[in-house]
Amino acid sequence: MRTSVRTGTVADGLGTGHNGGVDVDLNADLGEEVTDDDALLEVVTSANVACGYHAGSLAIMRAVCERAAELGVTVGAQVSYADRANFGRVALDVPERVLRDQVADQVGTLVSVARAAGVDVRYVKPHGALYHRVLDDEEQARAVLDGSGELSVLGMVPGVLVDLARDRGRDVHSEAFPDRGYTPSGRLLGRDQPGALVAPASAVARRAVELAAQPHVDSLCLHGDSPGAVGTARLVRQALEAAGWSLRGL
Repeated sequence: MRTSVRTGTVADGLGTGHNGGVDVDLNADLGEEVTDDDALLEVVTSANVACGYHAGSLAIMRAVCERAAELGVTVGAQVSYADRANFGRVALDVPERVLRDQVADQVGTLVSVARAAGVDVRYVKPHGALYHRVLDDEEQARAVLDGSGELSVLGMVPGVLVDLARDRGRDVHSEAFPDRGYTPSGRLLGRDQPGALVAPASAVARRAVELAAQPHVDSLCLHGDSPGAVGTARLVRQALEAAGWSLRGL
């Protein structure tokens, strides 16, 4: 996997062309009870597995990990605020030590389930409101890092979480979102904003190819809970492969 470059934003320079001979990861949020895990695991190369705090259960984690092991899909821990009622999409003011312990609990649970299924947890990725919070909040970012051991970190650049992770010598993978709209500053548009969700699937596929060409993008994320997620994922993978990209897990 290529090394991330922390200059510019994902929104810069779309359509700059294929950086030939490189690979890219395709990840999706799985195990969220509303996702078609079996179908998506046939398409993606990395799975961000919900660890029970915003969605998921031990049985679902086990099923996803077992199938990921069979297919050679990389498994990551998708950690979040303890907020199933809001699907982890509401920012919470959780004390740093509490959040650290919550992250450690989520990671530890998934690691145990994954090992029993014959697969390792390779990275950590915050979910929802926590994902956006740690782009700017150093205290919350530290809690995520302190609670996740030495796992690689998957996130957006630039951002506090990936900066701190790199300072600690942690491996960092940067990602972009072909199915989501961006602000001029390179952050994701709020889901209540016009253009927040990219459609139709053909537009998502075109955008995936454009974003993959960015030198600081290691992985492309598709939201498994979006309408038509499986069909979109298949079209995205087909478009990437047709453009010459080799898909490989983190």
